[in-house]
Amino acid sequence: MTARAGGQTLLDAALRHGVERFVHVSTDEVYGPLLEGTAAEEFPLRPSVPYAASKAASDLIALSYWQTYGVPVCVTRSSNNYGPYQHPEKIIPLFVTRLLHGEPVTLHGRGEHVRNWLHVEDNCAGVEAVLRGGTHGEIYNLGGGTDLTGRELTEHLLRICGATWEAVTYVPDRPANDLRYSLDWSKAATQLGYRPVRDLEDGLAEAADWYRRNPDRWAPLMRNPQAAPAPRVSPATPAGR
Repeated sequence: MTARAGGQTLLDAALRHGVERFVHVSTDEVYGPLLEGTAAEEFPLRPSVPYAASKAASDLIALSYWQTYGVPVCVTRSSNNYGPYQHPEKIIPLFVTRLLHGEPVTLHGRGEHVRNWLHVEDNCAGVEAVLRGGTHGEIYNLGGGTDLTGRELTEHLLRICGATWEAVTYVPDRPANDLRYSLDWSKAATQLGYRPVRDLEDGLAEAADWYRRNPDRWAPLMRNPQAAPAPRVSPATPAGR
């Protein structure tokens, strides 16, 4: 089921049952790539990949339910999440689990793609702030983590896992792998008091330690191709989404 169809199914249910607040969680990818500058909530939607286009369509449908039916919708758009419990197909757990076992990892292009990394607890705090205090029909960007290129992120993970650059192989870039995303999250900060608090280095070390201590939680997913989609080893899709 696509993001658009799944979202509409939930919105129909919210309309039938008269929910008090419907928070639709989206992604910074809907704004498309930004070579410079940053995207505020009123920025045009310019998704360049099918995943992001389906999310953008779902955003518009959600907001239309507020305009047409009065469903109390708010939309959040978050940057890349990371933290424990994340599915091992995502770049951080994928790299960590491979590096901890002495296995190689692959980096697309030259690792120049820029993503903002937001700890999942900070994102959840933002979603809760919108749930409790957001204005119906409004969009709230949730960013404020740390901007890193793929190479910089890999350097952090190599250090945390005790590996070297000999474990890294560069592979050709994927089609339409957006070079940079960037969010202006000042609206959520000003109106809702949203403030990310988790330190990147501590958060990455904590996540790596969780995967080190809980192989029973992720190893079966890596062994079962039906349980784990093919790995995507560049940070083009927001983690945890």
